[in-house]
Amino acid sequence: MSADIIIGIDAGTSVIKSVAFSAAGEQLAVAAIPNSYVTLPNGGVEQDMARTWRDAAQTLKDLAQKIDNLNSRVIAIAVTGQGDGMWLIDEKGEPAAPAWLWLDSRAASIAEDFTRASGYAAHYERTGSGVNACQQNVQLAWLKRHAPEILARAQSAHHCKDWLYFKLTGERACDPSEANFTFGNYRNRAYAPQILDELGVPEAKRLLPPIVEGTEQSHGLSLAAATATGLAAGTPVILGYVDVVCTALGGGLFDREGRVGCSIAGSTGMHMRLAPSADQVRLNAERTGYTMAFPVPGMLAQMQSNMASTLNIDWLLDLARDVLKAHGVERNRKDLLAGLDDQVLERPSGRLLYHPYISQAGERGPFLDAGARAQFTGLDASMGFADLMRAVFEGLALAARDCYAAMGPLPRDLRLTGGAARSKALRLLFASALDAPVRSVQREEAGAAGAAMMAAVQQKIYPNMADCAARWVDPALGPETRPDAALVQMFDTMFPIYKETRTGMRPVWRALQTSRQNPHA
Repeated sequence: MSADIIIGIDAGTSVIKSVAFSAAGEQLAVAAIPNSYVTLPNGGVEQDMARTWRDAAQTLKDLAQKIDNLNSRVIAIAVTGQGDGMWLIDEKGEPAAPAWLWLDSRAASIAEDFTRASGYAAHYERTGSGVNACQQNVQLAWLKRHAPEILARAQSAHHCKDWLYFKLTGERACDPSEANFTFGNYRNRAYAPQILDELGVPEAKRLLPPIVEGTEQSHGLSLAAATATGLAAGTPVILGYVDVVCTALGGGLFDREGRVGCSIAGSTGMHMRLAPSADQVRLNAERTGYTMAFPVPGMLAQMQSNMASTLNIDWLLDLARDVLKAHGVERNRKDLLAGLDDQVLERPSGRLLYHPYISQAGERGPFLDAGARAQFTGLDASMGFADLMRAVFEGLALAARDCYAAMGPLPRDLRLTGGAARSKALRLLFASALDAPVRSVQREEAGAAGAAMMAAVQQKIYPNMADCAARWVDPALGPETRPDAALVQMFDTMFPIYKETRTGMRPVWRALQTSRQNPHA
């Protein structure tokens, strides 16, 4: 049987998956293993690197149980995974320490100090990306100060997908997306690691691995990896871009003219626009967000991320569950979601303003403020649970507009993915807040699909990404949700109020943060 399958590995924070696709983009089978990590008292969040590789290898073995003759049918394997963090490899190819995840907050003070330093403006101009505790640059600086022995025994510094690529091929590498927004220059996709000098850890430059462009280059599956996975040695392996870029690619962000936006409405919210060329990147005065290489020559993805998206909905649902439980009634979130769309859409619009900063970590997009907190503005005694939920939904749509406005023109079409994309109310409110039609992404594994699309182009199954996207992405988009004219007008009125309120609240947030930190002062 001839080779006809591309495997996409997506090593996420919660689940590690291997997904089989046909060359035409049809999803054939999925094998998944739950991921796990350890949270430390000092703010550390670590993951066992050896176990991560074993789990990834096991998903490939499990996939073979679902597809006949998989070993002989694989065209290529592509790998993506969770972004940021620090995965250090020593001289022998072993972990130099447990991996630090993007959730790790140990370097928060270093990141915050750097954003106020004289070198921050130049770093932001080079990378197009803000600095925060999740990034490898400040994490390496933390090691220099607190665990220099780990830094000394590391030979190369990687991210999750890079570690898996190393275990699959024996090659130490990084992709252009993570290399550039952490250490590089988005204009030429090359390293420009001056930030390591400014953070006082110039010796860490030796750890930066070669940058590999996955749409052009592959390495063969090693003998050791073939034994561990059950797949054929020499099978081409492609290093994908970071998961959020692959999800955007698989979810429909690719557009030659840069008209399309893509939002992920999950626990956190990610909002992305495509810049067809470097001179069309729009940096913001707050110096926030990310600019990442996109796997099409010359193109870049700009991103702004809300710390909390559907977590705001979960919070309000759990509040209702707590009230019911106090009266002996047990309900789960799924129970309360039943009919919620209709309840929300029946309530009047624009009566109540909500800022969705429910995360205890504050906000990072389109402004950076660890003290930011969620709030309702305009409550009165006539309002009930459905009014509050309506305001939360509208707040998520306003937050999306806030993020897109920081990156330039609002998108003319929007792709919406993530769990909340199934909500007809949220689709309508996003469409109206941005005055752009919304199509939900119905492909279940957009991240793995994006990585596999890179492999399909690298293997010359398609001559370019445009042809691949036309076959893989367009048929997987749901029907359009059009903006509602009255809601468009409401959002146009509310958006300046939304921004003015969050700007005015920043001194209050800081005062409350100080009060929380010094309760008896």
